[in-house]
Parts: sequence; C-alpha cells; structure tokens
Amino acid sequence: MGKNQNVVPNGSHWAVKGAGNVKATKIVNTQKGAIKIARDIAINQQSELIIHRTDGKIRDKDSFGNDPRNIKG
Repeated sequence: MGKNQNVVPNGSHWAVKGAGNVKATKIVNTQKGAIKIARDIAINQQSELIIHRTDGKIRDKDSFGNDPRNIKG
C-alpha cells in the first residue's frame, strides 16, 4: 500500500502531497485539478485520497486500497 494522497491549499493554488512528504508532488491552479491528480495516484498506489478545504479541515476521503471489511453482508 502506498502513501495516502492529500489535496491541500497552497496559497492561491492547490497541492497534491503524499503523506509525510515535505514537498508537494504537484501544484495546480484548481482544487478539481488537484483531486484528479491525487485520485489517479491513490488508485495506482492503492491508498487513500484525503481532500482538504481552504481552511485545512478535511472535506472528504476516498479509499482505493484493499478493504478488509466484508461489505457483501
């Protein structure tokens, strides 16, 4: 399982950052663009996507890893 991918505000832009990374993987103009990049990375690495609001609070999460829970019931 790879690093979780965070979409975070970066001044007037948006950054994609792997969990624990100091540097951003990518900085783009829109949150929508950052989400697409981060989602692609999270799918590839089977990790989580964590989207933050402009105030830094978590807006949404999505998991692309193996879920050990049995959801078929």
